[in-house]
Amino acid sequence: MLSRQILHKSFLLQKSFAASAAQRLFSSKVFPNAYEATKDIKDGDTLCVGGFGICGIPENLIAALVKHDRRDLTIVSNNAGTDTFGLGLLLQNHQIKRMISSYVGENKEFERQYLAGELELELVPQGTLAEKLRAGGAGIPAYFTPTGNGTLVEEGGFPIKNNPADPKKPLIVSEKKEKRVYDGREYILERSITGDFALIKAWKADEKGNVLFRKSARNFNPDAAVAGRKCIVEVEEIVPVGSIDPDQVHLPDVYVHRIIKGENYVKPLEFRTVSTSFSSGKPGKDDKGRERMVRRAAREIEDGMYVNLGIGIPTLCSNYLEPGVNITLQSENGILGLGPFPKEYMVDPDLINAGKQSVTVLPGASFFPSSQSFAMIRGRKMDISILGGLQVSEKGDLANWIIPGKMVKGMGGAMDLVSGAKKLVITMEHTAKGNHKILKDCSLPLTGKRVVDVLITELAVFQFDKNGTGDMLLTEISNETTLEEIKKNTGAHFNVSPNLKNF
Repeated sequence: MLSRQILHKSFLLQKSFAASAAQRLFSSKVFPNAYEATKDIKDGDTLCVGGFGICGIPENLIAALVKHDRRDLTIVSNNAGTDTFGLGLLLQNHQIKRMISSYVGENKEFERQYLAGELELELVPQGTLAEKLRAGGAGIPAYFTPTGNGTLVEEGGFPIKNNPADPKKPLIVSEKKEKRVYDGREYILERSITGDFALIKAWKADEKGNVLFRKSARNFNPDAAVAGRKCIVEVEEIVPVGSIDPDQVHLPDVYVHRIIKGENYVKPLEFRTVSTSFSSGKPGKDDKGRERMVRRAAREIEDGMYVNLGIGIPTLCSNYLEPGVNITLQSENGILGLGPFPKEYMVDPDLINAGKQSVTVLPGASFFPSSQSFAMIRGRKMDISILGGLQVSEKGDLANWIIPGKMVKGMGGAMDLVSGAKKLVITMEHTAKGNHKILKDCSLPLTGKRVVDVLITELAVFQFDKNGTGDMLLTEISNETTLEEIKKNTGAHFNVSPNLKNF
């Protein structure tokens, strides 16, 4: 009995010694603060930075970069935060030479610097950007994708650096992409991305560098992490080695070089969207045309569908589903199983949708990285996507991401969605200040070529034959308009269905 006790105590001592040794062995990855962890970042370095909007961004690491005052940085990030937070602080301090992003969004300083020729900007479709990072980290130098085919992304000529002296003669433009046909479908070649450093934000890490993310704050972080030759992670909690179940690790330690515990997190929300009625909201009672569009678009959604809804009018469609229609909503920032807007006490800054609004999730939901989110989209797992538009052509071309020289929002995930969804429905106002938005040919840069299946306005519903003649067919008109009015307000040729209906 005594010998057993001695053996047991010896075993416990060995286990304790091994655990202590493991912690000492891996503690070299833990840095005292963000300033020390980023000291060797140099002027001109390329940084892959995680986050989506200001959700899941490395607040402390960005603040340290501001203090170091590194210059001429190339930042690879989905966007640049806001004017006063996140990467927007580096923009305000003119530390960034080039942004490689998918979305300028509501960052006015970002847009101003680009239009003024002070900042170089490579706009990349969101799913392509995520895959560029993932592939770069996987040792894949380039890959073919259908996203961007037939647009400026493929054709080149997009102004990367504007010329303030002559806006028509940009100083740097994007290059034309190589194209190939596989199984009858056109694909373009995209080069992958790697960076000198990756700066990411996570929820928890052990001292060895195994990482856990929280909810939609995962987004671009895992993809940015693998693309950096040195990855610096800031977390809310550092735990001893062995504290994290191996089954629960989101990012293995092999990718992580430095860890810091962040302090004084702000975690602001760009759009704090709440609902006392626990619903997604509906158009105002005085906006009959808008409500008519939403109601009609909702009829395109069938029971059991996996659905992606764009920002604005499309988001409202889930409020008007027919009884018995149950769907699964996907958000391209890494959520499957979106719920309605939260009540005030449920708001969580780590849980937002693609419109940067606070949301909830339903039972059975899941979270995943941006690259996997767009793998679902590009791999045609979404049954339907409903998006807004600026212009639609009579052949089903869509333009909805930029007005050159005036509005630079970026394509975000739209180019991926229009090429990947099994069915694409566009909702938009029929005209804008009396000008036609439905045209023979789009005058704005395209989001996708021959991609629209259904166009719904407050006046009419058009169907497109993408695989046949390509003709646009008027199938329904509002009960508050006439065929003559539709013809007057449509700058494109269309056929009229013999079974024309009212809606």
